[in-house]
Amino acid sequence: MKEMLFAANVRQMPNAAILDLRGEINASAEPALNQAYEQADAQNPGVIMLNFKDVSYINSTGIALIVGLLAKARKSRRQMRVFGLSDHYVEIFQITRLADFMSIHQDEDSAIQAMQ
Repeated sequence: MKEMLFAANVRQMPNAAILDLRGEINASAEPALNQAYEQADAQNPGVIMLNFKDVSYINSTGIALIVGLLAKARKSRRQMRVFGLSDHYVEIFQITRLADFMSIHQDEDSAIQAMQ
């Protein structure tokens, strides 16, 4: 199976930044993931949202990278919300207790509605 290269784009909205993630989140995703987070963080949003809709795979290193982003967000007193996770990854986020520290939403609209 061919690895899908990771990419991340940042969208700004009032009081929030959305990181649209694509491909596989593993060790090779770290530079692009951190760069996207820093770009979003520079706008000083109250909420950082991670869009996993186009993520095909997350390994244990990828989970650790997400934990690192969560730590940065908490240090800056920003909320972190995620959406677009498959049922499998929702379960992984619950097992690893990531769900205790970030809001998980079905889709972008429900994540935005929860901000209001």
